[in-house]
Amino acid sequence: MTILVAEIGWNFIGNLKLAKKMILAAKKSGADFVKFQIWNPKNLKSGSWDYDGRRKIYEKAFLDEKKYKILSNFAKKKSIKCFSSAFNIEGLEVLKKARDQWVKIPSHEAYNLKMIIFALNNFQKVVISAGCLKTNELKNLIKLIKSKKKFLKKAIVLHCVSSYPLIAKNCNFDKFEYLKKELGKVGYSGHYDGVEDAIYAISKGACLVEKHFTTNKKLPGRDNKFALNEKQFKEVYSFKNLCSEFKLKKGINLQECEKDIFKNYRGRWSKNQKIN
Repeated sequence: MTILVAEIGWNFIGNLKLAKKMILAAKKSGADFVKFQIWNPKNLKSGSWDYDGRRKIYEKAFLDEKKYKILSNFAKKKSIKCFSSAFNIEGLEVLKKARDQWVKIPSHEAYNLKMIIFALNNFQKVVISAGCLKTNELKNLIKLIKSKKKFLKKAIVLHCVSSYPLIAKNCNFDKFEYLKKELGKVGYSGHYDGVEDAIYAISKGACLVEKHFTTNKKLPGRDNKFALNEKQFKEVYSFKNLCSEFKLKKGINLQECEKDIFKNYRGRWSKNQKIN
């Protein structure tokens, strides 16, 4: 069964009440996990976000240890699992202190092997988005994960293309197949504006699929605009269950469901014909 992750991220724009609403909506929509993001605005470098309003959103939407624990505990009470992305070792330390078992390394930091090693040594599962990497960086990541059995067991590498939103011709599922061949399993983190990429990834055998999630696409911030809403996420969940049924092994012999046709329909139009 494919694990479904609803990436709430910072779509709640710092409103913990809204974040809780999103957690409940994600659970209702069939998500196995909700995921947030941990950062400290004090660590943000200067950039275009200083002039386009994003810094103000980042400063409003960030989660410190206290606020993250509130959301994590709420999710636990509502019987849905919760974990978070971290963008530096300081963020990993916060999540370690919160006693999280899972952690996410986002594409921005998938080149940072020191950070990934720290995560692999301190968490039970480390989800790594392999977007925004040059060929040598991707191969170095794969080499690291395959260097120890415990790393290979802990790591879940996600095929990801770091484009927001992503268009179909750039989804590059050839890379998905490469990762699956190299590591024996692969997940998918999708930024396509719709459900189709997630459905395709599930049909290709993704062990985990992550999509951005919102309760209102009109909320501020880029991610809310292309995130899946409740109805769309339910579509992915429904297909996941359907796909699992498609893959049930029934052998090559006649199935029970075919016996009526076998018994009553074979040769039904051959009254005056000899059947060999």
